[in-house]
Amino acid sequence: MSADNVRRTDVLIIGAGLAGLSTALSLPKSLSIMVLSKAALEVCSSHYAQGGIAASLDKNDSVTDHVADTLIAGAGLCDANNTTEILSEGQQAIQWLCEQGVPFTQNTQQDTKQKTLTDLNSTDLNTSDLEISNLHLTKEGGHGCRRVAHADDATGRHVMEALIIKAHAASNITILPYHEALSLLKGNRDNHCQGARVFDHKSHRQLTVYSRAVVLASGGLGQLFQRASAPNVCVGDGVMMAWQAGCRLANLEFIQFHPTGLALDDSSFLISEALRGEGGRLYCPQTGRRFMLDVDERAELAPRDIVARAIAEQINVNGLGYVHLDVSHLPAPFLQEHFPQIYQTLLTLGIDITTDPIPVAPTAHYSCGGVVTSVNGMTDIVGLYAAGEVAYTGLHGANRLASNSLLECVVVGRNIAADLPRYLTEIEVLDAELHTSAYRHNLNVSANDIWKTPILKNTQTITLPYFTSSTSNLYDYHEASKHCHSDADMTEIIIKLKALMTANMGITRSAKELEEALKQIQKWQKWLKKPELSSLNSNDSDSNINRKNSAVSIDELTHLQLERQLQLATLIVQSAYQRIESRGGHYRTDYPNLAVTPQTSVINPLLDTREGSIDWLIQPIIVHSGARAIKATTAT
Repeated sequence: MSADNVRRTDVLIIGAGLAGLSTALSLPKSLSIMVLSKAALEVCSSHYAQGGIAASLDKNDSVTDHVADTLIAGAGLCDANNTTEILSEGQQAIQWLCEQGVPFTQNTQQDTKQKTLTDLNSTDLNTSDLEISNLHLTKEGGHGCRRVAHADDATGRHVMEALIIKAHAASNITILPYHEALSLLKGNRDNHCQGARVFDHKSHRQLTVYSRAVVLASGGLGQLFQRASAPNVCVGDGVMMAWQAGCRLANLEFIQFHPTGLALDDSSFLISEALRGEGGRLYCPQTGRRFMLDVDERAELAPRDIVARAIAEQINVNGLGYVHLDVSHLPAPFLQEHFPQIYQTLLTLGIDITTDPIPVAPTAHYSCGGVVTSVNGMTDIVGLYAAGEVAYTGLHGANRLASNSLLECVVVGRNIAADLPRYLTEIEVLDAELHTSAYRHNLNVSANDIWKTPILKNTQTITLPYFTSSTSNLYDYHEASKHCHSDADMTEIIIKLKALMTANMGITRSAKELEEALKQIQKWQKWLKKPELSSLNSNDSDSNINRKNSAVSIDELTHLQLERQLQLATLIVQSAYQRIESRGGHYRTDYPNLAVTPQTSVINPLLDTREGSIDWLIQPIIVHSGARAIKATTAT
């Protein structure tokens, strides 16, 4: 690869959402930082978050109460220690965001109007305006009190706009939009993470970025489903990159469905949980019955998994595709003031929320599982940190408590920024020592002292068939594209995959549905399999792009993306198939009860990359004891 296609930086951050930018802005300014964004900066889940950020700020609230609510929502699968550590930093995280210029809604504003970003970044800013004691707090499902700090009903947008301004102003931070990470690079000698292969969407060229440390903040996988709140860049590629590089994955079967997505055409717009927190009610459109009163004593403010299942059951009965969320009993000025974005958006669609009910239905919203990560962001690979939805810290358990995700982004991101300089210093010392033969035999011990991999307790290993790693080298896809189907064919499969995951891996699942999903995914994987690729597999960092011109086509990228999405889908479905209970966001109609002992499901890392061999990761059904009454057969 030519020098023009090589970049170097101290820290590479993959993802420009809240987790990525919180890390970047908290790192020492002496470090050079490169932040990759797969699309435009506003195309990330953080930008679209409405409700707010949960933290125990009220005088009558406490971290202990916040932890208790989180553990209840998590249905026995939260890591209690990690949960306590993260939530204990809530107040400091909110204060830090205030200091960055985030215009949180305040209790003390006399004119009830929000300050603009220009006001908050002006030189005459009064620090008293940023006091967290003045913040207006709202209540959301699963919370025992008002605990959610917000900026109107567009918290994510306000937060991201403020942080992007700060990031652009930082001389040590370079943000590269339309740059997509393809795979992680590891050193041949020490196996430490040392950068990533990257696709530049503007020039259609593959780059190699070398760094001293990498932060994975690439977001979730919501776009594997038909109805999703996440933007189209969220396809779980960060999870797959980490797994292929040597990281464990945990609890992939726990996909949270937000109860109230706007059920109008193919809209991905969310109707904030805060509407229900302020008194919104759910009704059957046909009978007018407020059905949540019969489901849970917390009614509309039960945890999301309970409300989403109740709505899905109503939809199955009424056949309309939606239920009604009604807030018309609340004062119109209150709704217009506190929910301006929802009010205006729906008004343009012909729905006046001050008088009309809102058609809503569950939508795929958040992955509670991900790359196994400590509260300081450390993964199983030395030099690779992770934060945000891509990571699994144990905070969310089987079902995320509303508005805990943005808090986790900030807390873990800032924890990474606090730890990363230590790592760079100590690894530099270790590298210097390794140049002398006297220290070479201490490599493993020294590396373990520098990097503490996360520890999981009470785990269940997900059984997978033996297979070898696929390539993430776009040169191989360039060669394969000579023999492959068109971009239109592959795009059609992606659309069908979303429909399959929604139907068979949705709010409720069963062995029959999961087996059907695996069989169909296997057919698509076989459709992609080409004998011409058998000798092209390579994950060697020295065999990037070997042809003279490193330009690649969209067909090649689509090829890689589809292969990776099909593989991730099988990992998710296998995890659901082998969890023979119902817990939190995972509900099996054939196993509706809780198992006696809660266990975290773990997928061990993909490490076999034998040269000259490629398997397109075709996944047969794994016969798991008790998965269903009738023994499953391998798909043919």
